[in-house]
Amino acid sequence: MKLSQFKFKLPDSQLAQYPAPYRDEARLMVVHRKTGEIEQMLVKDLVNLFDEGDLFIFNDTATFPARLYARKEKTQADIEVFLLRELQHQQRYWDVLVDPARKIRVGNKLNFDEDPAIQAEVIDNTTSRGRTFRFLTDYDDDEFVQKLYAIGHTPLPYYIERPLAEEVREQFKEDYNLDENTDIDAYVEKMDNDRYQSIFAKKIGAVAAPAACLHFSKQLLKRMEIQGVEYECLTSHMALGNFKTVDVEDLTKHKVESEQISISPALVQAVEKAKANGKRICAVGTEVMRALEHVVGTGGHIKAYEGWTNKFIYPPYDFTVANAFFINFYMPISSQQLMVAAFGGFENVKKAYDLALKEGYKFGDYGDAMLIID
Repeated sequence: MKLSQFKFKLPDSQLAQYPAPYRDEARLMVVHRKTGEIEQMLVKDLVNLFDEGDLFIFNDTATFPARLYARKEKTQADIEVFLLRELQHQQRYWDVLVDPARKIRVGNKLNFDEDPAIQAEVIDNTTSRGRTFRFLTDYDDDEFVQKLYAIGHTPLPYYIERPLAEEVREQFKEDYNLDENTDIDAYVEKMDNDRYQSIFAKKIGAVAAPAACLHFSKQLLKRMEIQGVEYECLTSHMALGNFKTVDVEDLTKHKVESEQISISPALVQAVEKAKANGKRICAVGTEVMRALEHVVGTGGHIKAYEGWTNKFIYPPYDFTVANAFFINFYMPISSQQLMVAAFGGFENVKKAYDLALKEGYKFGDYGDAMLIID
């Protein structure tokens, strides 16, 4: 297949700027891939579609406050810094992105108004926007990371505007049932800190939230437990590559950014049990599906694993592990959109996306959800 087959026009009004007031009350489109039938409901209703012994697999990665605001030492120019990953703990080397990049060169130093005891020195250029920083501070190693996170902000995707655009604010107040005296900006900041993190988040390392997992509440999880539905977690630390669109017509030429993953023996055992009993295995999120497919070995069995994956899944593709897929609605020509089409079938997913566009479904990390089942 060619990239051009996946292009569609997404109105700005359908890019979710904030989540549904309750995690499990976003809209849910259910696509039956064998028949092409589509149902519409809320996320909280999905429990009615699963039976005792079915298995959900979530991602327990946790985002860290990766976005910082700095000033260039000599010119006092405002610079946005996005932390990607720690490279060396004791030397305090970090891989970062900077904006505007044209102003930041090797040897420059940046100061942070929110904590004057931290300074950053640029020691290398890695990409057009990428830099390697060495942080300078008197804090000890572990204390420094805590202080760095303390001045950071929730790493929302580029298409989410903060503060909320004026035309969005009134709808937000109505949806969240806020009175006129509410400090909207403070309320939204607190909301982002809570809602741009899943209830499964345990292992810090992601610069983007596992969007599909954001829909699950403790109440929904309890209802699933009562139903006898089981769940396990894997870890896939989301990278900024999740927000890059595919830019080559020949999909075989596209490369995706590597992400660190961890598959436990307990998860392997749970998958083997569900498969042996003919139960549904639902991958929650594209990063979960990719991690599962990365560790498939001989005979279709998965194995425990600690390492990295840069697996790119696009149509046509034969999936081995999951037979149900819970995801969000993704950006045009994104790697996530291509994976969803590979699982659900191109025509089924195109039909679902056309309906979502027609009926005002929200796209993106804070958007509505889709469930693909047989």
